[in-house]
Amino acid sequence: MTKWLEGWRPYLWLVLLGLAVLVPGQATLPPLDRDESRFAQATRQMLETGDYVRIYFLDQPRHKKPVGIHWLQAASVQAFSTPDSRAIWPYRLPSLLAVLVAMLATFHVGARLFDRPTAFLGAALLGGSVMLALEGHQAKTDAVLLACTVLAQGALARFYVHGRGRGGPPPGLGLALLFWLAQGVGMLVKGPILPLISLLTLGALAIADRGLGWFRALRPLMGIPLAAAVVAPWLMAVSGATQGGFVSEAVKSDLLPKLLGAQESHGGFPGYYLVLAVLFLWPGSLVLWPALRRAWQERVAPPTRFLIAWAAPAWIVFELVPTKLPHYVSPLYPALALLLAAYAVRAPSPGRLGKAWIVGWAGLGIALGLAVVLASLKLGGGLSGWALLAGFAAFAAAFLGARAAWRGPADLGLGPVVIAGAVFLAASLGGVAPSLADLDLSRRVAAAVRSANSPHPVAAAGYHEPSLVFLLGSRTKLVDGAGAAAHIRSQPGALAVVGDRNLAAFQAALGSDAAQEIAAVSGLNYSRGQRVTLRIYQTKP
Repeated sequence: MTKWLEGWRPYLWLVLLGLAVLVPGQATLPPLDRDESRFAQATRQMLETGDYVRIYFLDQPRHKKPVGIHWLQAASVQAFSTPDSRAIWPYRLPSLLAVLVAMLATFHVGARLFDRPTAFLGAALLGGSVMLALEGHQAKTDAVLLACTVLAQGALARFYVHGRGRGGPPPGLGLALLFWLAQGVGMLVKGPILPLISLLTLGALAIADRGLGWFRALRPLMGIPLAAAVVAPWLMAVSGATQGGFVSEAVKSDLLPKLLGAQESHGGFPGYYLVLAVLFLWPGSLVLWPALRRAWQERVAPPTRFLIAWAAPAWIVFELVPTKLPHYVSPLYPALALLLAAYAVRAPSPGRLGKAWIVGWAGLGIALGLAVVLASLKLGGGLSGWALLAGFAAFAAAFLGARAAWRGPADLGLGPVVIAGAVFLAASLGGVAPSLADLDLSRRVAAAVRSANSPHPVAAAGYHEPSLVFLLGSRTKLVDGAGAAAHIRSQPGALAVVGDRNLAAFQAALGSDAAQEIAAVSGLNYSRGQRVTLRIYQTKP
């Protein structure tokens, strides 16, 4: 074993890699629509009201996800900011830390399943992937769920491989407690997703091995009540505070629609997640197809069998659910990353199909670089140095990865590929994305509103994106054109933000009352895929 993988060193290198990818853009990337800004605004309202049980966005209850992520965000804001601050980075901090935990836990479990070089490569491929870079920059549930999943599944893996006769000391009570506590926290963050993944893993292993005798060592009679005890107090409190409305609406309005149909037009074809894994596991997806094929051939080996049981059954379930979003399968990515690394450290020279895969992967890297450059040109007002750096890094990753994989074994070249990919992600998210003014409607509107220096709440008609609410504050009113006119008419000096489609109704309702257009902001509402012009009106005080 090389010296740089001994002791604490690999943990330090992984933290540095994670920080290099995740820190750029945390403070400069604007609040994103729609989920991130909804989560952040709901957390802010918890802090403002002191109600840490019920979840609201403005005056509307959010009976969808449990409270765990809001508590983590609230703790971060209380430690580093204030509720009236418009800074989004304190709300994102739990996601950043969760990605680091996921990377370190992936290395730890990978070292027990394989060896340190394989584990380090797997954790680096995970932390340097497009998926984790995106999730680590957003104030939502998915990064924290990912961390809980790796902790729980990693503990489960230790018990499994020991039960299959692998060497080493037997896992103790502490590891069993970790498994059950991670289950409880996972439920408090995103409901039944983590228990579902673990149950599917256990089911697959029970079928493959014709038994689950080793599972008794996890002390389920103790652990199940422990996991329930983590989530039960809040669940009982919110059920009482909402007269059972939270659970009822979460099931009827969120869970069942996702299971029965493509909710909010988020559908996809069978194989949707597998196709997108090529993008969201990039640059590690260089060896995705050959690694999956090799893993299936070697599925009898306990470490490989466990990782397949972690990823495959849940993946199939997610593919069968009509509602599809790319991040739904992110809790399965650590298993894939370790399978990729296990293949890469002993990859043979590729055949004809393998070379075709390499060419396609390199084409994807080139396309990513070109996309960032074009985005800077079209949406950011010109070609920036950050865009040039990102494009160069993507091209370098494509070239280095393709050359290494073409020659085989791939692991000899994956280190530089991961570094080039990290530079691409850092430059894209930290430099290019924050400069895309055409997409930054809410922040530009908020700046114009602040320059007007009105003490009154703002009414918005025709542009109700949550990012605008987060940037303008909890007193923001979401209305139609007539409502915007009534708002500024009733409060001299008040402001209204009016979109194109509501302008005629606004002007008709305003009548002869004078209102001055003090600013206009044009750009692309990416949530709807529409170009809009937002006009800001103010009546004279």
